[in-house]
Amino acid sequence: MRRLAKTAAGWQVTDGEATGALPPGTTLGSLLALSAKEFGETIAAVALRPGKPGEVRAPVDDDTEVWAAGVTYEVSREARVEESGDADVYARVYDAERPELFFKSIGWRVRGPGEPIGVRQDSAWDVPEPELALVCTASGEIAGYTIVNDVSSRSIEGENPLYLPQAKTYRGSCAAGPWIVPAGEIPDPHALAIAVSIRRAGEPRWAGQTTTARLHRRLADLVAWLYRGDDFPRGAVLATGTSAVPGPDVTLAADDEVTIEIEGIGTLRNPVRRG
Repeated sequence: MRRLAKTAAGWQVTDGEATGALPPGTTLGSLLALSAKEFGETIAAVALRPGKPGEVRAPVDDDTEVWAAGVTYEVSREARVEESGDADVYARVYDAERPELFFKSIGWRVRGPGEPIGVRQDSAWDVPEPELALVCTASGEIAGYTIVNDVSSRSIEGENPLYLPQAKTYRGSCAAGPWIVPAGEIPDPHALAIAVSIRRAGEPRWAGQTTTARLHRRLADLVAWLYRGDDFPRGAVLATGTSAVPGPDVTLAADDEVTIEIEGIGTLRNPVRRG
């Protein structure tokens, strides 16, 4: 399986045992200006030589927009209803034709594998949210997949739905990686196992599992809604929501380690920093 990875040396293609470089000056934006078919063909055409890629970074450009969808799983709806003082908002959006979509991060703020994610000093309940993310072309096709950790303050969001930007977008609130897997490498993105775990002081603190088969919406429909009223000339990354989130008895703490695994995609691991 070929993967597109961002390293200090630039964008590279690897199958795990061999690696090849894309031409100097290549950006994710230039690749996503292509069609999804051309994107896959470009990655497939890179000549590989034995060796692993350099240190892998977040698979985005500095100007890549990362968006996210909310309340796309039944478990997510139930959790939001439980935490919120205005539960009807979340119950309605789950069944509505229009999905909840919100801006999560610009590329230069996204943390890569091994980089610290953050929790806010003014938040009492903070959680990781493991999500399959869609890497979309400028024309709105799904070119590939990656992992996004949509780190969130559930206490802030629970106070008032209008606090969503503060609960979702802050320093260290978004991690992505470890790379992008071309769409053609994933036979059925609606049947991928997802696992997440939190370790504290080297010991397991919490773990959860789910599958994209539980996703309430089709992936292509989420992309269509995102592109319905906006333009993304350099493409976009869209996280698709989660259904594996800790309950109120678990909150992220400094020096925790969060690990997310998605079948066919890879593993994203990040330490936690507070403030």
